Amino acid sequence: MKKTYLSAINEALCQEMERDDRVAVIGEDVGIYGGGAGATKGLIERFGSRRVMDMPISETAFSGAAVGAAILGMRVVTEIMFSDFMTLVSDPILNHAAKLPFMSAGQIRIPIVVMTPLGSGTGAAAQHSQSPEAMFLNTPGIKVAAPSNAHDAKGILISAIRDDSPVIFFEHKLLYDEACEVPDGEYTIPLGKAKTVRQGSDITIIGYSAMTGRCLEAADMLEDIGISAEVIDLVSLRPLDTETIINSVNKTAAVLIVTEAPKFGAFSAQIASVIAENCFNRLKAPVSRLGGKEIPIAYNSYIERWEVPDAKHIMEKAEEIYHEKI
Repeated sequence: MKKTYLSAINEALCQEMERDDRVAVIGEDVGIYGGGAGATKGLIERFGSRRVMDMPISETAFSGAAVGAAILGMRVVTEIMFSDFMTLVSDPILNHAAKLPFMSAGQIRIPIVVMTPLGSGTGAAAQHSQSPEAMFLNTPGIKVAAPSNAHDAKGILISAIRDDSPVIFFEHKLLYDEACEVPDGEYTIPLGKAKTVRQGSDITIIGYSAMTGRCLEAADMLEDIGISAEVIDLVSLRPLDTETIINSVNKTAAVLIVTEAPKFGAFSAQIASVIAENCFNRLKAPVSRLGGKEIPIAYNSYIERWEVPDAKHIMEKAEEIYHEKI
């Protein structure tokens, strides 16, 4: 049946807590309030306050507590209310959770999931609307996922909870109310596997999270002018499915990588390097990237929309690349 992105996340949490009593949820307002966006609604009533714990307003402190609990055998899901606050989580997650399994020669496992909403579009302004995923992709030992739809969100979150490594699970605020077919039972989607969500032959367009939907819209617009676009949804950013990317670009010989985050230092640069290193002789046009404007996200709704790529921007850039190719 069809379920929203938000309800799929809630269902994944509920099913995993039912299956494994080591799974616990901690964060600000995750209990009685049901989470900042409602992802943990009903969990405290079902599983009690010892497994669904409201934390004080100190992301550094309670994410550190989550790391400690994971070391002692729990499987902890930590909700950070906005991804902008992930800067406060960087010490316990990047300096400790990512490194202790290596430093202990595998004697320590840290199965922790950090759930957090990213992205603009809700009028939340500069300090609550960023796309900071690139900040967490340069640390070995961390896995990062950014699913684009409800079906993948549920399957990836279940996989993340069962994984023995720290996983950062980025949700986009604009996806919460979007619905698609989601099975009732438990299922997993592997971390590290991208999806080709539209077949094409003229150009590859790569996106993730909310940008996947906009890439698909752009592909429809391109079809109307006779350009066949293949669209890849990365789903998982680390591990990265380089095989799917390389195979697609080798087929189409042209590529556009789309992020909501500004281009400078964005994850799109890493993808571009993979393509340059593996597809150079097949390319018929330069590797191209499209990202947000190089300014903080504005509160003003008109400026906010202007700052981030939409389907028309993606279509126009892809059309330009296609004409360079031919």
